[in-house]
Amino acid sequence: MSHGEVTGGFEKTPGWLDWYENPTPPRFRVPAGSVDAHCHVFGPGARFPYAPQRKYTPCDASVDQLFHLRDFLGFDRNIIVQATCHGADNTAMVDALRRSEGRARGVATVKPSFAGDQLAELHEAGVRGVRFNFVRRLVDRVPLDDLRAVVEKIAPLGWHVVIYFEAADLPDLYDFFSSIETDVVVDHMGRPDVTKDVDSPEFGLFLTFMEENPNVWTKVTCPERLSVTGPAALDGERNAYTDVVPFARRIVEAFPDRVLWGTDWPHPNLKKHMPDDGLSVDYIPHIAPTAKLQHKLLVDNPMRLYWPEEAS
Repeated sequence: MSHGEVTGGFEKTPGWLDWYENPTPPRFRVPAGSVDAHCHVFGPGARFPYAPQRKYTPCDASVDQLFHLRDFLGFDRNIIVQATCHGADNTAMVDALRRSEGRARGVATVKPSFAGDQLAELHEAGVRGVRFNFVRRLVDRVPLDDLRAVVEKIAPLGWHVVIYFEAADLPDLYDFFSSIETDVVVDHMGRPDVTKDVDSPEFGLFLTFMEENPNVWTKVTCPERLSVTGPAALDGERNAYTDVVPFARRIVEAFPDRVLWGTDWPHPNLKKHMPDDGLSVDYIPHIAPTAKLQHKLLVDNPMRLYWPEEAS
């Protein structure tokens, strides 16, 4: 399968940017045992068709290509998150888990109608979480009662809930999120508006949310989605997305035991620029400036959440 291809008779969404085929080698060497805690597989559409109700059609991005990137960047393991373009058909993600030889765990999309044997099969494959997406441009909003029913089903398995929302939606969803009794992982820091000050009330509410709910974790991921200054490296130091750094660093330093990092490969729905994954890795020491924080972010925390039986 070639880069940028979409198979199975599907037509790629206009304006869709294909993932960066030849990333530069990162200068930052991630610690041994590091986990890319947020990435996806798309199709290939000829084998794993995209969902009829999808909001976008991506280029194919296979498990082989994902694992090649894992090795190139120096990571040891992956957390593969079910892509919305596949809906609640987790087959492509589960296939990737089964082919990982135990080096990947998954986050699935689950409906209230899923039976116990379906959940058991997902768990056996390596699924350890379920994702609720509240970003309206990506999915249709699911009734909260349906989501509560899903939480009741997955809690006995020890799974957690991943939530994806935008900062402006947090006030309305705060009580629901706080009512979830499993571990909760927030995607991309709740998408803060980085044109506002890091001490703004909006970002302050997110920090309060984490302070008041010790079961809440967050991924300090996707600066390319949040940045206004963009990927320009400054002074040859590969110091990109500088406007996002204060937000991510504030979280890493305030909640060092509840943060995760991932590439977000293959970077769905980007239409302005496609990040160089090597440059994205070099962003890590700017938000986690010490070796201790880097090890927590990349090794200790994801292992504790996804491989607790192996965590030290």
